[in-house]
Amino acid sequence: MKTNTTTIKLDSIDAYNKLYGLTTLHPLVTVIDLKKATKRIDRIRMNYGVYALFLKNGANCSLKYGREYYDYQEGTIVSFSPGQIIDVDSTDEPLAPDVVGLMFHPDLICGTPLASKIGSFGFFSYSQREALHLSESEKQMFLDCLEKISLELEHPVDSHSADLISANIQLLLEYLSRFYDRQFITRHKINSSVVTAFENELSKIYSAGATVNEVPKVSYFADKANLTPGYFGDLIKRETGNTPQDIITLYLINEAKRRLASTDTDISIIAYDLGFQYPQHFTRLFKRATGKSPSAFRNDFYSNN
Repeated sequence: MKTNTTTIKLDSIDAYNKLYGLTTLHPLVTVIDLKKATKRIDRIRMNYGVYALFLKNGANCSLKYGREYYDYQEGTIVSFSPGQIIDVDSTDEPLAPDVVGLMFHPDLICGTPLASKIGSFGFFSYSQREALHLSESEKQMFLDCLEKISLELEHPVDSHSADLISANIQLLLEYLSRFYDRQFITRHKINSSVVTAFENELSKIYSAGATVNEVPKVSYFADKANLTPGYFGDLIKRETGNTPQDIITLYLINEAKRRLASTDTDISIIAYDLGFQYPQHFTRLFKRATGKSPSAFRNDFYSNN
């Protein structure tokens, strides 16, 4: 028998707290402790309008992101941002699971330094299979940050409240960014294989002077690696020092140089064959990368050889 999943629009802190019977101390931010939950949710689809981070301390539960299920295991942090839709199945969970976390509304950080930096915390766009796995010391630092935010929420509101809450949230996010850096480093062997596969796939696309319909996008290679573009981009940057787009562009320029030097094919045809819809786009990219137009590069090559 098919069970319908209820969709809840999480556009406020109070909407989440009411689901689990939790107390709302601040309309725009809450420190979550589901051990204090008085209501149980078995199957639900959450359409997030807020930012959220959860640390799982107890048994596993199942999260569905898109069409795939992922294990949300002990010691794992998952993060969500406005616009994400997550299916949660807590059928086998206890009434009060050992889950703690933080949830805050985008309005909370308006006008604060965090507002201009929130986009740099790429882990909010990672899928749940790219979750952060904490060591015991990292877990304690996460909990300490939550405690500081919680204490501030219990303090009477004054002229410092908003800045202090925002600053403590930013501190927490900075720590998570550091922990993700550590995770990328400790997974170097796995990550290097992703880089190799990326480079091989790029080479394969343009092998033997092949013609392509469009310049390959980062999302194409991320999908090949079964990763989100955000996580894929961060992984490649940490492993190589270059963004995936930088690597694609460098490969395109080198391939263009090879074709310009080894054939007399019209430059516009080379541009189309490399996947550019408009030759002038190719010319601008080539000149920006080399300091010369494609025709000047070809002329210089033949005059020097």
